[in-house]
Amino acid sequence: MTNRIVQLEVEDLAFDGKAVAHLDGKVVFLKGGLPGETVRAEIFRSKPRYEEGVVREILTRSAHRVPAPCTHFDYCGGCTWQDLEYRQQLAFKKKQVNDCLRHLGALESVSIGDVVGSGELFNYRNKMEFSFHVAGDNGFTLGLHRRGHFDDIFQLEQCHLQSEVSNHIVRFLQDYVRRTRIPVYDVKFHHGYLRFVVVRQTKRTDQLMVNLVTNYGQFSEPDELVAQMRSAVPEITTIVHNQNGQRSNIATGEIEQILFGPGYIEEQIFDSRFRIHANSFFQTNSLQAETLYRAAFDLIAPTPEDRVLDLYCGTGAIGILIAPMVKQVTGVELVEAAIIAARENAALNDVENIEFVHGDVTAFLRNARADELAYSLIIVDPPRAGLHPKALKRLKELPIPRLLYISCNPATFARDARELVAAGFVLPRVIPVDMFPHTMHIELVGLFHRA
Repeated sequence: MTNRIVQLEVEDLAFDGKAVAHLDGKVVFLKGGLPGETVRAEIFRSKPRYEEGVVREILTRSAHRVPAPCTHFDYCGGCTWQDLEYRQQLAFKKKQVNDCLRHLGALESVSIGDVVGSGELFNYRNKMEFSFHVAGDNGFTLGLHRRGHFDDIFQLEQCHLQSEVSNHIVRFLQDYVRRTRIPVYDVKFHHGYLRFVVVRQTKRTDQLMVNLVTNYGQFSEPDELVAQMRSAVPEITTIVHNQNGQRSNIATGEIEQILFGPGYIEEQIFDSRFRIHANSFFQTNSLQAETLYRAAFDLIAPTPEDRVLDLYCGTGAIGILIAPMVKQVTGVELVEAAIIAARENAALNDVENIEFVHGDVTAFLRNARADELAYSLIIVDPPRAGLHPKALKRLKELPIPRLLYISCNPATFARDARELVAAGFVLPRVIPVDMFPHTMHIELVGLFHRA
């Protein structure tokens, strides 16, 4: 069946950033297009309940459409909303939160605050991952994924989400690898050497890490690579080499070697300092992380008598920041490297009233006695999948006065909130915080308390 060309009225934006229209009683999800626009679109996939298509021509433009500054915008998998006025981005993100709470959570009475926008709309990320990719006859690309294609990497010219210094690092490596003919890893046949470059740059302390992720084995001339990279980009404060021979295509390493500098960078959040290693997790938007944590602490209103349990604590940022305001904090995290980093950061900031437990959150809650879980406040910051069902069940059973939920996914937050409210919790309001301008992602915080 040949693809159809149809004229459509774009009505909304979906959670994944696609435009939404209707055709013959079915929903149509479109690549491209903004609400209020009339478009000519090509339908390339038809399912029983919906269609998928791509906008080929905009017949009537939205008043909120703006020029996208990025030359890669049409095909990059990153900034899907870069052509939408920022105030409208925030409006649609608030609508996303509202729709999830109302439709998925059946929570009609929760007050939703205006989305707290980001002060920086570009150059806000402190971490970017770029992939090497085999292309053509002995050629390669170094850049980002094409939208909707996990195995296709385009050659990056400039990314507006990172600093120009970071862009310069990518361009240097594109040239260096071309000159030295270092073999690039082939994800299909699983051979070759260079896999990723990860650039991390702090916002408060002006420190810059380059993490080169390769297949197993050492660089043939590491000193020459370091010398040329430092000469080209003198702002670099440390260079790290991680080896990863696993078939899973992730930018982390099993074997780490420091090629230059201390092997870490340090970022400042409020008055605390956090050491970030090559494989450490850290909030990607440093400046907006302060906004997120400030919103959370304003909801909590911590007291010197509070005992806090911080679940899914990661590298301990929330617990370390709240520790001076409360009596005691316990953090729980499954990833051992994160726990090691959390303990290191606690020591770095002279925080003594905090302990970190390495273990699965569900197992921790299941194995602890009720009296051992007599905390006045529990903080949860789970991954996008939300709370594990068994962890949620245990939390509902505990006599917790207050539970702060930090979420990066309104849909799973709404699902979990529905169960917590059914178990006797009250959720008066949530505060959405935009950590990632020009994307469909939105974070939020909500404080549950017992009725």
